[in-house]
Amino acid sequence: LKLSSFNKTMSALDACAIGVGAVCGALARHHIGRVAAERIAAEPSRFLHLKNWHTAGINVVGSFALGAITGMPSVEKNSSLTSPRHIFQHRAGLSPRTKLMLGIGFCGSFTTFSTFSVDLVNMIESGNPGKALAYGLTNNIGGFVAAATGLMSTRKFFGK
Repeated sequence: LKLSSFNKTMSALDACAIGVGAVCGALARHHIGRVAAERIAAEPSRFLHLKNWHTAGINVVGSFALGAITGMPSVEKNSSLTSPRHIFQHRAGLSPRTKLMLGIGFCGSFTTFSTFSVDLVNMIESGNPGKALAYGLTNNIGGFVAAATGLMSTRKFFGK
């Protein structure tokens, strides 16, 4: 990737927006993981069977969010008030930069395939192939269904 092509396709503000979204997504993921680990440690007899499942939940929720973000109409700044005939039209949506921040930045760092993969390997190595299968199906099928639901419901809501 040449620097000149970077400048043509992405501005510094776009890169900053992605970075801000990524930091927020990573912190949210870390917080959810920490809270889940604390709950499991506090009541292992009640919650130990849920160890690592927070990652599946994060991946499914993140898939829904990314589907919804993708389905939102893209709007340019001040696009709804460009002429007098648009005063009574309200055009909801997200700017392309906001889509970058939320989609690539937040959802990209919030969801994680690498942790999912390591969790699967650990479940199989610890003699839980049934749990690994359920976990894998939850992540993959649940993520697909959530992404499709988010995308289609947002498109339907905005008439896109």
